[in-house]
Amino acid sequence: MLKKGGERSNSLNKRGQVTLFVILGIIIVAAAILIYIFYPQIKNSLGVQTKAPSVYMQECLQKDLQDYVDKLSVQGGKLNPSVYILYKDQKIEYLCYTNEYYKPCVMQIPGIKGSIEGELSRGLKDKTDSCFKSMIDSYQGAGYDVRSDRGDTTIELLPNRVAVRFNSTIVLQRGETQRYSGFNVVVNNNIYELASIAESILNWEARYGNADTTPYMVYYNDLKVEKYQQSDGSRIYIITDRNTGNKFQFASRSYAFPAGY
Repeated sequence: MLKKGGERSNSLNKRGQVTLFVILGIIIVAAAILIYIFYPQIKNSLGVQTKAPSVYMQECLQKDLQDYVDKLSVQGGKLNPSVYILYKDQKIEYLCYTNEYYKPCVMQIPGIKGSIEGELSRGLKDKTDSCFKSMIDSYQGAGYDVRSDRGDTTIELLPNRVAVRFNSTIVLQRGETQRYSGFNVVVNNNIYELASIAESILNWEARYGNADTTPYMVYYNDLKVEKYQQSDGSRIYIITDRNTGNKFQFASRSYAFPAGY
């Protein structure tokens, strides 16, 4: 009889353990469902910080901006060169050009800096629009009421950096109100300085049909300025920052002479 009582006691203990595990399982599943449903509120109560617009846009746009700057730098400031020379399988835009012999070249664009800014604005338009929309969607998905006043977007070449400026206002409300007016995306690149040197070289090309690269390297110790003469009278100029490896290359054809002259 004692043996039977012990068996009954063990059976009850096992049933109790099974019941306990079932209850714990139900609690865990219910907790997971509640966390999924109320995740935005839980994030807020735990003090998790939402990314500011400048941080979000920097992460979304930085790589594309850098890629476009790099592409423009090796193609004479053009995303799609139209008047170009092929050099080492690379299309390089003529920034000063004439197809005649014994004639000075004609500047192809009014200003390199403004032209590059325009190329970047056109090239990045779809990406900037996509990033802005994605940012708004992200805030709304996090439980914010969002009001946005989308202003214009400008791109500037500045000393040692390229900046995308969003002249927009975003108001986020979820309990407290956060207001952001104007934010920037920045990449470090000195294409501004390199383009300025290119402008100077082009002025010599247009006036005298050539430019001496040595004075630039004497005055700017951190620059390497190379010139490669081509058989058709064209010249390829490559300006490189020795410290960063950033470069700007372009072509010119001025006061060219026929073969055998």
